[in-house]
Amino acid sequence: MPDVTDVKDLGSGVIGGVECDHLAFRTQEVDWQIWISQGAHPHPCRYVITSKLVTDGPQYSIQIRDWKTGNEVTPDDFSFKNTMNAKKIELGDIPDADELPKIFSLGEQK
Repeated sequence: MPDVTDVKDLGSGVIGGVECDHLAFRTQEVDWQIWISQGAHPHPCRYVITSKLVTDGPQYSIQIRDWKTGNEVTPDDFSFKNTMNAKKIELGDIPDADELPKIFSLGEQK
């Protein structure tokens, strides 16, 4: 992690009922934090990224739960379940599905 300028161990905290180690990292452009569960099978429980180059430093976060590893994971865990009765369509059937809407026209190359 050559761009990291500072690292801190912020102790422990509880995420979703699981005790986690809380680590923080700094770079020139972003700061990020990760909470990793303690115990025999450590895994990430929360991840937060804070932008330093955008006014007011917006944060993006994800909280991870129901982590599965090894034999707990089955191929069905990654299969598509169409619970909303979605229907497949062809991209060509969608009007204005290009990068530019039809009201724009390309000029000559320079």
